[in-house]
Order: sequence, then structure tokens, then C-alpha cells
Amino acid sequence: MRYTIYLGGVILIPLFLCQYKKSKNRDVEKTTAISSDDLMVSEKIALGRALFFDSRLSINNEVSCASCHIPELAFTDGKKVSIGVAGRTTQRNSPSLLNAALLPTVMFDGHLPTLEQQVIVPIQEHVEMDMNMLELIKKLRKVDRYQKAAKQIFNREFDAWVLTRAISAYERSLVSNNSPFDRYCNQKEQGALTESQKNGWKLFSEKLYCTQCHAAPNFTNFEAINNGMYNDFGNDKGRFRIFNDSTDIGKFKVPSLRNIVLTAPYMHDGSLHSLDDVINHYVAGGSSHINKDIRIVPFSLSENERTDLKNFLSSLTDTSYMIDYK
Repeated sequence: MRYTIYLGGVILIPLFLCQYKKSKNRDVEKTTAISSDDLMVSEKIALGRALFFDSRLSINNEVSCASCHIPELAFTDGKKVSIGVAGRTTQRNSPSLLNAALLPTVMFDGHLPTLEQQVIVPIQEHVEMDMNMLELIKKLRKVDRYQKAAKQIFNREFDAWVLTRAISAYERSLVSNNSPFDRYCNQKEQGALTESQKNGWKLFSEKLYCTQCHAAPNFTNFEAINNGMYNDFGNDKGRFRIFNDSTDIGKFKVPSLRNIVLTAPYMHDGSLHSLDDVINHYVAGGSSHINKDIRIVPFSLSENERTDLKNFLSSLTDTSYMIDYK
């Protein structure tokens, strides 16, 4: 087993949980290197956590990062699409932040290379926090705790650099890797999974094509793909809006399936309300959109197989990270 170890903090993320049985549908798992700028210290994480839960980051002092990323819901918000200041709605469902340290890119479009860059987006976005960064820094510099922490940790005045580094450090500290499935594979606890869950894992990894996009241990391949969600993607065409490349229409980054039972509703727009809805979408093989990924093809499931598959997905739930929030 190999681990990513963050110096200055006790953060251990297993990169290979066990020797998963390979199949013709299995892609090689991807991992990311962590730069020296991302080294964790408890003080930086503490500052980032305070900022993450601070509604003063929004123009009307009502919305914080935690408004759309609630710890109890695996840092999602349980809504179809997220709601920002003054009740404004976004176009997209809130993704989980757990295991964000492993992300090679962020956002559903998969175009930003760092969490530091991502932090800026919701703060300045009109429908989310709608805050001018210069005005925000003036506001937060008046908070003694933040100004003192900036000087102690970063040896500088509180500014956008401090803000983005602190929040991203906190986000990288959010680790979830102790699910029943992890204990079954990593710690060889045969009793960690029920027989139904074991059958579901075999179905997921050997019979179906699920692992092509949701390979263990991260249960995502981090790619932006068109999963055949619609024939017409309407006003949100996914990655197309970044590069204006017609082959990117309908492409959204594949989310991790970890803690999936906590993160409903599903898909980039929250249009599927239950796991059965998601399974039905893939059983049908999705829409016939020209950009639909060739891996999305119809398949059949018996009722017992459907039950086993859902039970397996439930085994990816790990709420041990919640100890710090109780």
C-alpha cells in the first residue's frame, strides 16, 4: 500500500487500497503529485476552516462556503442546484469536497488546475457570493483574528493570496477513506461487507463497465465526459463554455462515487433524485447525443442485481470525518 503524506499535518490518503481484480474495463488509476506549496500545517487549516464557515465572504453576509458544502452531507448541500445570495440559483449541483486533495483539476468543467484558483470563483460569482475581491479583503482585514493569523502563518497582511491558500489548505484536509469497502479491501475485514455488497462490487467491477469511469480507490477517473444525460444540453453545455469546442458539449467531470448515498440529488444539474434514477439512466444507455462517450452503452439488471449494486454503493459511505463536527 502507498500513501500520500502531507508534512506538517497528519493526513494520510491511501492511493492503492488493495489489489483490485483487473478487468478489460479497468483504467489505470490516476494520482496527483502535491507541491511544496500545499504542505499542511494545522494553523493554516484552522484559518481556512474559519473562513470556510464565515458568511462575511458574501456580499450580504448570509452565504458561506459551508452553505453549499455541508459537512453532514459529505460537503454537498442536498439541493438540486445551489442557492447563493438573495436566493439566486446556480446552474449546477454542489459537488463533494471530500478527498479534494487528490483532484488534478477542479470544477465540473475540469479546467482549473488548483483549489486555490477554484476558491475565487464562488466568491466573485454573481449568483453565489457576489463579492468584489478588493472589497472583501478590506472587510476581512478588519477581523483581528484573520489579520493576526495572516502575519503569523504567512508573514504578510491578510490578502487574496492568504485567503485562497488558507481555504484550499482546509479543503485538502477533508479526507474520507475509511468506508466499509475500504476496510474490506485495505484491512482485509471480510465482515466489513455483506454478501450482497460483495456481489454488488463484483457486478460493478467485473460485469458492468462502471470501473471505466469510476475506478477504485477514488471511484472517478477525473475525466470530463458526456454521459448521454440529454439530447440537448440547453443553457449549460458543460466544458464547451470554457473552450467553445463543439466536441466538449455535454462534457462534465466524472464525480467520485464515495459517500454517494449522502450526496443526492445527482448529475451536474441535480436532475436525478435517487440512485434508482441514476441506475435507470445507465441501464438505458443514456441519450443519443453525438458527443456521448462510447463507454456509455445499455445493459440489463435483474432486481437482485440492482439491490446488490445499490448495497455496494452504500458501502462507500464514510462519515468518520464528522468526528470534528460533532
